[in-house]
Amino acid sequence: MFDSTKTTLARRRAVPGAAAAHLALGLAALPALGQPATMLAPLRVTAEPQSQLDTPAFTGSNLGLTPRQTPASVEIINRGQLQSRGDAGLSEAITRAGAISAMGHPGNGFSSLSTRGFADSTSVMRLYDGLRQYGGVGVTFPFDTWSVERIEVLRGPASVIHGDGAIGGVVNVVPRKPTFGPIRNEVQATLGTRDTARLALGSGGALGERLAYRLDLSGNREAGWVDRGEMGDATFSGALQWEASPDLSLTLSHAYGYQRPMRYFGTPLVQGRPLQSLRGKNYNVRDSFMRFRDQWTQLDAVWTPNAAATVRGRLYQVASKRDWRNAENYLYDPDTGLIDRSGNTAISHDQRQTGLTADAAFQGTLGGLANTLSVGFDASRSRFEHVNNTYAGSSGPVDPYDFEPGRFASDAPTIPRYRNRAEQFALFVEDRLAVTPRWSLVGGLRYDHARVVRDDLPTGTRALRKTYSDVGWRMGTVYDLSADLALYAQYSQAADPVSGLLMLSPANAAFDMARGRQVEVGLKQDFWQGRGQWTLAAYHIRKSDLLTRDASAPDRRVQVGEQSSRGIEVAVNVALAHGWRIEANATALRARYDDFAESVGGAAVSRQGKVPPNVAQRLANLWVSWNFQPGWTAMGGVRYVGKRYADNANTLELPAYAATDLALRWELDADTTLTARGENVFDRAYFSTAYYSNTQWFYGPGRRLSLTLNHRF
Repeated sequence: MFDSTKTTLARRRAVPGAAAAHLALGLAALPALGQPATMLAPLRVTAEPQSQLDTPAFTGSNLGLTPRQTPASVEIINRGQLQSRGDAGLSEAITRAGAISAMGHPGNGFSSLSTRGFADSTSVMRLYDGLRQYGGVGVTFPFDTWSVERIEVLRGPASVIHGDGAIGGVVNVVPRKPTFGPIRNEVQATLGTRDTARLALGSGGALGERLAYRLDLSGNREAGWVDRGEMGDATFSGALQWEASPDLSLTLSHAYGYQRPMRYFGTPLVQGRPLQSLRGKNYNVRDSFMRFRDQWTQLDAVWTPNAAATVRGRLYQVASKRDWRNAENYLYDPDTGLIDRSGNTAISHDQRQTGLTADAAFQGTLGGLANTLSVGFDASRSRFEHVNNTYAGSSGPVDPYDFEPGRFASDAPTIPRYRNRAEQFALFVEDRLAVTPRWSLVGGLRYDHARVVRDDLPTGTRALRKTYSDVGWRMGTVYDLSADLALYAQYSQAADPVSGLLMLSPANAAFDMARGRQVEVGLKQDFWQGRGQWTLAAYHIRKSDLLTRDASAPDRRVQVGEQSSRGIEVAVNVALAHGWRIEANATALRARYDDFAESVGGAAVSRQGKVPPNVAQRLANLWVSWNFQPGWTAMGGVRYVGKRYADNANTLELPAYAATDLALRWELDADTTLTARGENVFDRAYFSTAYYSNTQWFYGPGRRLSLTLNHRF
């Protein structure tokens, strides 16, 4: 949500008077803090209410609001759902939520997502426990669900809370936290097809009246679904919570992740179409290499001086090291009948980030009306060093079916190329005013400022120095039509960088941030005496200032492009009689380029009216479980992803697909379960994304069968 310094804040779109006045009134309410009210929930895991609409979701607001109280689309995937569905991979678990599809590939650490017509890490933000890695480089942690307590999904612009890069939405992965109670341990072991093996351990509880801990470890191994597709990973996370006094809680936590992902960069089309016979082929070189190592360390403090105030602070450090060495580009040559391999790439990322974030929330009255106010700041310093070989080299062509993979070859040296540093700070404020017991107003305002410098390491020169600043805001309202049914509406503005700020190049530094605006309305309701919930959302997002080609000079890029999306999202969760439960969601959207051109053969060609690549305009999920007799539960789900396009011209279409999962769980006793699972049981061949070129598509995993033992003690 930053903007170029050549565009001053005075020239920015002004915050409407209603939003500014609402926030000013919230600030004026500070003297009324003596009026007690319900205390804001601190950042601790508590027993989950019957309805997820009444579970506080900290991704959507700093005010401790529940999804029912938030004028936005918020969804929570809780620990019970993660265990029931059996999604060990984080991306698989996230895409069970409505309106989200995965488009992971090696370049983004397999973490990239698409929602509401916008895609990739500069438009869909990933958080870990409310923190983000700054700069949009790509996120490689977390990747495993064992240590996850819940996943919160906030759809639509969310920069008021989390900063730039969230026009499509935000996904916050919340880890399991220490709890005060008896020490409980858990072990999970899985064996399956394709040499799948998984072992996970967890432990947590009280070490005394004031001290509690949480410890989780997990490891995975799999042969993958293509030739030479072996992969493995390991995760550690631990936390120690100390209740220093009745009103002060301190928590020190650390997480570490190690990955050796599958070294697969997609399968080329042959004469413009995918061949089923190439589904298991891997055209990477034999000595290819990928490794990701991540560390997250944080110290949290929660202070509740009285029933009307909560102050939170967090000091943290994040470090990531990523290494690639692969032949990344494959193209079928119709003249020779061979697969030409190029783009031999050796890259290393060394990223470090240190930051401090804090906020204070106060509850009181304003003119006799209940009012909640939150103010805070966020400051961080980041460093990113990029090592590469200029992406030059080839390991030669190969036969599509019978070939020797060969070895990595590149004449260019792999040396440090550039180092980017960013210093960022933000100030933000939110307020909720209960105009009546049934009607509330919620507003937010955030100012962001960042300074980015880039040093060219081979020449020892300063390549760029750029300062960005921006103001983002939102204004929303919630009206309870009845005790169970809430109507909401929201207008918000946000910003996306034209590229990741920590990978900002001198060419992209000349451009401002892209701007996004959204209007959203929706309904949220509990029904059938709390046994069911449903939500409905309709929205319109417009993103302007995209980089596009100048029609009069196609080799020049200008910042005038625009794209938009509008859609409807519906979700339902209901517990039926005789042990049945149904969870379902569906999305229909219309995503378009409104003003966009690209260079084709040296000429600027308009793509107006085309769908952006990797955007599915139809999405749906269904999960059904049936406790058909004591101790036995049958489960199954279908994940549907509509067609997507691999290119801006919409000439190459990734087909729609539906993948089906089945499971049978047997509860041997209250602490032991045995679960048989089948993922993609019909072995549907499908494509997850097209990234490295529009004719090089990534196959998704085929059929997988597994048996899992889970025991608590």
